[in-house]
Amino acid sequence: MNAVELAQAAERSGYETMYYAEHHNMSEIASTATAVLMGHVAARTETLGVGAAGVMLTNHAPLVVAEQFKMLEALYPGRIQLGLGRAPGTDQATVRALRRSPDAAEHFPSDVMELLGYLDGPSRIPGVEAYPATPDSTIPVTILGSSLYGAQLAAKLGLPYSFASHFAPTHLHEAIKVYREEFKPSERLDKPRVTVAAGVVAAPTASEANDQFQFALRRRVQSMLGRNRSQPFNEAEIDQILQMPAGNQVRNMMSYSAVGTPERVVEQLRQMAEETQADELILSHHAISHEDRLASVISTGEAWSK
Repeated sequence: MNAVELAQAAERSGYETMYYAEHHNMSEIASTATAVLMGHVAARTETLGVGAAGVMLTNHAPLVVAEQFKMLEALYPGRIQLGLGRAPGTDQATVRALRRSPDAAEHFPSDVMELLGYLDGPSRIPGVEAYPATPDSTIPVTILGSSLYGAQLAAKLGLPYSFASHFAPTHLHEAIKVYREEFKPSERLDKPRVTVAAGVVAAPTASEANDQFQFALRRRVQSMLGRNRSQPFNEAEIDQILQMPAGNQVRNMMSYSAVGTPERVVEQLRQMAEETQADELILSHHAISHEDRLASVISTGEAWSK
């Protein structure tokens, strides 16, 4: 499977963690069953951290998520991480198919607290525990977000915060500012910890990287704006859309990206880390083909290590 080859290459290239995001009804995304894929990858790597970034908690019962991740932690101790989001990770038709309640997002804070009770104790539901027991380990839990809501919740609960700037960069600086200012220490975390996501396209030449980025941009237009059409947009229609407000919105989604040769990409990433004072960067490699994505992952990792 391509996901395994990509993870093994990342491990060899010096990456600390491979993250998988829960999405549904999207043919190009393999992490629909996030915990299952994480276990598959963890079994075929040696030291690489394997994380969810994240599980859309309001699609699931907190007990089930706790059981899945405690099982992963028992199988691969010290390598499992759990990021939590409140969006559905899909379109509205699929939301109905998931049996997600219309007011599910409103219960996100209480769902997080219930989940933490299963992981850390005590359980918020007397007599109900999540097994297997993992008494000597703590599964890192991070709140994901692309707005002030997630920043404020992470700060209130004293949890790490990860901002999805690789597809929603608009409120990045405001959200991490709010998170740091409102952060309250907890048993899990004594000071703020921020992760910032960035898109990446690294290629041997700047021209090749830009071509790959433009192709990824056009694919994003197709997948976002043309998914319910009987016929895909043709190239001329995509050209036209990219000059319209809808096209500009897609451009903005991908604007927080490092594009160029591996050395130039690393320069841009270090600048992003400095500007945001991020403790960690999550890289989303935009290349469409598996071969180009694999090359981008490897060359970026090697350039970062120099």
